[in-house]
Amino acid sequence: MSVTTTDKQAKTIPESSTNRNTDNLNTDHPFWQVIRTVPNFPKAGIDFYDITPLLRNHVDAVIDAMLASLPAGLMEEVDCLGAVEARGFVFASLLAGRLGKGIILLRKAGKLPPPVANKAYALEYGKDTLEMQNNLPPERVLLVDDILATGGTLTTAYELCKSAGHTVVGALVLLDLVALHGEFPVPVYTVLKI
Repeated sequence: MSVTTTDKQAKTIPESSTNRNTDNLNTDHPFWQVIRTVPNFPKAGIDFYDITPLLRNHVDAVIDAMLASLPAGLMEEVDCLGAVEARGFVFASLLAGRLGKGIILLRKAGKLPPPVANKAYALEYGKDTLEMQNNLPPERVLLVDDILATGGTLTTAYELCKSAGHTVVGALVLLDLVALHGEFPVPVYTVLKI
């Protein structure tokens, strides 16, 4: 599905615009007025959903919506947020600041000092490796990323946290492209599904 917008269509999003029912597709959510679709990027046949306009003018509304998508009481079970490189860093940082939680970074290879745990994985259009510090005490982690597409990165983040002794209680993403992935090993909480 392709959604296109122009800058003239980007309207102020009321802070109450959240979607608590994450079981249904929600292509009519007000955030779609702001998200830009870039066809054939990064390669032919892929529609890239550009969420950066939301971060320019609607940060509070986005963070409110992400928090509203979580079940009541879940954040009391979470010790820290697992921030998945790179846009997951943005959302996890904003959430951590709001919640007073810490962050574990899940980074591309060679970005963290040793000791690290790592895991290679396939992307929609290539291969990559995630790493995280390997000497952290076990914690209950909520993974945070921007978009769940094929699930390779988020699944790798889950497996990496688990292998390092952490308990992953779920994953929080802004946008879930449900047709592109299968079941995830823990609950996925999302604001937008398409």
